[in-house]
Amino acid sequence: MKNIQKTLILGCSLVALAGCGADEIVSPGTGGNIIINNPAPTPTPTPTPGSGSVTPAAGCPTIAATGGLTDGGTISGPTGEYRICQLPALIDADSTLPFISGLLYSLPGQVDVGTDRGPTSTGTDVTLTIEPGVIVYGATGRSFLVVNRGNSIEASGTAARPIIFTSRDNVLGLSTDASISQWGGVVLLGRAPVSDCRSGTINPPNQADCEQQLEGTNTTTLFGGANPADSSGSLEFVQIRFSGFSIAPGSELQSLTTGGTGTGTKLNNIMSFNSSDDGIELFGGSVNIKNLVVVGADDDSIDVDSGAQANLQFVIAAQRSGGGDNIIELDSPDSDFSTAANPQTVLRVANFTFLERSSTNSQAVRYRGGAKGVLVNGVIDTDNETGIRVDEAVTLAAAPVFQSVIGDFDPARPFRGDAGNTDAQVKAAWDAGSNNNENVVITLTMSIANGTNETAVPAFDVTGLSPFFEAVNYIGAVQNEADTRFDNWTCNSATLNFGSSNGACTSLPVN
Repeated sequence: MKNIQKTLILGCSLVALAGCGADEIVSPGTGGNIIINNPAPTPTPTPTPGSGSVTPAAGCPTIAATGGLTDGGTISGPTGEYRICQLPALIDADSTLPFISGLLYSLPGQVDVGTDRGPTSTGTDVTLTIEPGVIVYGATGRSFLVVNRGNSIEASGTAARPIIFTSRDNVLGLSTDASISQWGGVVLLGRAPVSDCRSGTINPPNQADCEQQLEGTNTTTLFGGANPADSSGSLEFVQIRFSGFSIAPGSELQSLTTGGTGTGTKLNNIMSFNSSDDGIELFGGSVNIKNLVVVGADDDSIDVDSGAQANLQFVIAAQRSGGGDNIIELDSPDSDFSTAANPQTVLRVANFTFLERSSTNSQAVRYRGGAKGVLVNGVIDTDNETGIRVDEAVTLAAAPVFQSVIGDFDPARPFRGDAGNTDAQVKAAWDAGSNNNENVVITLTMSIANGTNETAVPAFDVTGLSPFFEAVNYIGAVQNEADTRFDNWTCNSATLNFGSSNGACTSLPVN
């Protein structure tokens, strides 16, 4: 494991981060020391308090949690003036955050939904319900929301009224398309199996004895268990903006972190925007997500490790030119590779469009640690960089799958083998699939919709991979310009403009 030294000042001006996963991969070329300055906007935008149409709500609603909501006065930004209703540090009873015009809910720091009920508990103790159109913001750089094991969140927005988790600077109108690391993020923890046991035990006789500690928190916050069907609730039609922070080397939060969540958890129509670490990171568990958007992550767009069994379909990942490492980083824990890990990390992604734009990385997809990757029906626009990298013989032995995937990989080195693998071996794994082509002119329209060359590729039948996958007759995430799958519930930016009626990621929608 590499020793990553980082300097961090939380806020808008300076961020230090490193590629982290189960094995703490450092971004190529860094030499192990990473200090990244988040560029200040020029000129720094000045909010115009009260200039918008929103007027503050009269007061805060009543919730059942001890202490209730605290009236924090008002806050003003370009869209108007809002009543602030501050959540308690612990949601200890079923509570609902209703949508009320002119009202924002704030996270004063770490906010817990319930307390940890352990790996073998059953049922749900505390549920936090969030109504469509609600906006929750982190009041400090270290604010984050964590749903502990045995508790749940029910946050189901709609395409017209997504739920937005964002930062104080976003409310004030200070966030730009380059801003990151303005608060923590959203964490869901569950009782599904993980493989990276904090005890160091490999293949414990009782899977429930394998627990893992959450990154990004100073307190002991555990996840994992023996129930792959466990439920942590739902996140649907949700945006998570300007998130991510680090409390120590290798201990970071990102937009969405799942730890040991099970298939009972509903995760659909989720957007991560400008996370200072990964867009999403899945630590173990059994995770299914449809309609996932990751824009502007400063490390990996999608990071999967610790024995996760993950199925993702209809995925868009787009990097900012000034930040980002891999689009996918797939990993398993140190020293307990596929022959020993319980369970082995497996990631299946179908119908994806990856826009690799970062000037700070060297490949779009990286597998290591004996994890198994399955990529089908996809488009990888690399701007002529290495497409696929596979480290360690044990990872090739896991038999990565590629079917109906095209890209414009670097002709000089389209594939990379490392740590015992050769480039030719990685290419052979690619060539073993059907309808793969690493030397295609990308013809995407509107940045993400299939054009002539993408439409010409026969689609692979995904239904045999898992009952989760939906059969479609095209590759990529967006079939054509008439496809509305990602319309409106997303937000627009200079990195990727969806034409969403919900407006820019740097502003708040007015419902």
